[in-house]
Amino acid sequence: MRHFDYLTPSDIETLFERPPEEFDRGSGLEFLSVALGATLYMPADRPSLTADIVKQAAVGVTSIVVCLEDAIADEEVAEAEENLLDAFRALHEESSAALPLLFVRVRGAGQIVSLVERLGPAVAVLVGFVLPKFTAASGTEYLVELDRADRIAGTTLLAMPVLESGSVLYAETRGDELARLRALLHRDRRRILAVRLGATDLCALYGLRRSPELAIYDIKVVADLIADVVNALARADGTGFTVSGPVWEYFGGPERIFKPQLRRSPFDEHNEQELRGKLVSRAIDGLIREVLLDKANGLTGKTAIHPSHVAVVNALSVVSFEEHRDASDVLSAGRASGVMASGHKNKMNEIRPHTAWARATLLRSRVFGVAADDVSFVDLLAASLPR
Repeated sequence: MRHFDYLTPSDIETLFERPPEEFDRGSGLEFLSVALGATLYMPADRPSLTADIVKQAAVGVTSIVVCLEDAIADEEVAEAEENLLDAFRALHEESSAALPLLFVRVRGAGQIVSLVERLGPAVAVLVGFVLPKFTAASGTEYLVELDRADRIAGTTLLAMPVLESGSVLYAETRGDELARLRALLHRDRRRILAVRLGATDLCALYGLRRSPELAIYDIKVVADLIADVVNALARADGTGFTVSGPVWEYFGGPERIFKPQLRRSPFDEHNEQELRGKLVSRAIDGLIREVLLDKANGLTGKTAIHPSHVAVVNALSVVSFEEHRDASDVLSAGRASGVMASGHKNKMNEIRPHTAWARATLLRSRVFGVAADDVSFVDLLAASLPR
């Protein structure tokens, strides 16, 4: 796989100073955790699940979660399981199909071994599991069942625990819960691909639902949790995990109270006024703002529930020419310390404080590429979104 592989060679040459690198499930946890990009969720009961997975892979989706949990009614779980198993077997038999990283979101730990046993050889297309309602209390059972599943599958199945329970949100239990979660995840670090945040379930604990004109960071009770999760679990000292951005729920344009959040000038400069209008009409301007806030707050990638979100998240993940130059300059200083003016003469690059940022930026540049000097996210969106 490779991000933006759906673009023509001419587009790649025009848009990128350095194109994205190829990757597969063997590329290592650090690379794969960034390469997830926008992770698209699909209900396991979709009648055309096999075709939908192949279709989305062809248009740039590199990670998909097939959901057996909240997306499925309780009385329809057995049927959804069979549909999922049939789809994965078909994908395994169609060896020529280019597949994304495939995960299953289970309802509970007891499903893990059962699904792996029933998949048989088709387990080869499964990269791992998403573990909902993951807590320090429930997490051990999940991880024990994954150990059992590994022995059946003959490989290490990766895990993405979802933090979405009261024990991690409520003020009186949060500190202890995060400390226990950190210890638990470190004991099974070899399989923890990313930690995900279940914003919808977290909001539900207080009867909240944000509008498309508000970012999750405007919902203070959840924003405070995000800060604490990053503090405890996403440290840049080698002990942290990738923490992904929560879902953006909207894909249509409701009536507005506030002004659109996309400035006109970037679109005017690139002669893409029509694109701006379409993004605003689909409520994508709110998504763009939230992705930028995710990045600023230490989150990587994002949960997506609509294909139109994927191109936006991934386009905003491309490293700009300026970012790449700054990161390269910082790392090229080696053991030196001190301060230097940036190559664009518009900011300060301080060697020691900016080293961790520079390393993360260069990793992201390998995954998503480096934009050409005169290319902005507007150009990347224009090339990626259907007109």
